[in-house]
Amino acid sequence: MPRFPFAVIVLFVQLAFASLAFAAEPEPKKAEWKIGDDTREALIFAPATATKEPTPLVFCFHGHGGTMAHAARAYGFHRAWPEAIVVYPQGLKTPGKLTDPEGKKPGWQVRVGDQNDRDLKFVDAILATVKQDYKVDEKRIFSTGHSNGGQFTYLMWAARGDVFAAVAPSAAIPTIDFKDAKPKPVLHVAGETDELVKFNWQKLTIDRVKKLNGVDADGQPAGKFCTEYTSKSGPPVVTLIHPGGHSGLPDGTAKRIAEFFQANPKK
Repeated sequence: MPRFPFAVIVLFVQLAFASLAFAAEPEPKKAEWKIGDDTREALIFAPATATKEPTPLVFCFHGHGGTMAHAARAYGFHRAWPEAIVVYPQGLKTPGKLTDPEGKKPGWQVRVGDQNDRDLKFVDAILATVKQDYKVDEKRIFSTGHSNGGQFTYLMWAARGDVFAAVAPSAAIPTIDFKDAKPKPVLHVAGETDELVKFNWQKLTIDRVKKLNGVDADGQPAGKFCTEYTSKSGPPVVTLIHPGGHSGLPDGTAKRIAEFFQANPKK
């Protein structure tokens, strides 16, 4: 019987565990919708129990120029919360405010009425389909997104506030008027060295959200990079402020957002 060096044995074991982990991850369902003249797509990860038991639903929106497949790989909310239905929608070509003014790359509308509200209609269609195919817990529907996807998450807070229990935008500033938004649990992720969506801009957004929710001025530590601001009568605000830039999110961000969502169902 051949004898292998210890390092080779360790490599075999690591590959075996990696193979098992890969096999354990469910395959996404690629779904399509016809909305007006557009064919829209999304990847849907759903646990086997989702057809029988009330199940949380999380929307995860990629940034400008991104794709649903990259969002699934990079953010991995379906891995951080495997008990939830996680939907990664695909954006259409959209002019960007900070980059891509000609609209050659995919993204999301930033104001109510933009592009005939094609993305809000898309979310409505996704929600209707998922509710038809699975048993969705109406009190646990959430949204998260990065950059332009986070901006769209803020827009949905204002335009579809009755749907979502809590939101978690990342590297984003909204174009909404907060007078159109009702207090809601929010976790905002921001990088102190963000070269695109400047940290100072995001800090102003966080201050507006804190004012809307009526939280205490002094927050309490709530995990790595996190501070939680609470109110006696209103919903909490959590900030996850990391030292990185625009693109990278610190390890564990998806898990922290999943924990925040789990702690904040609709009242």
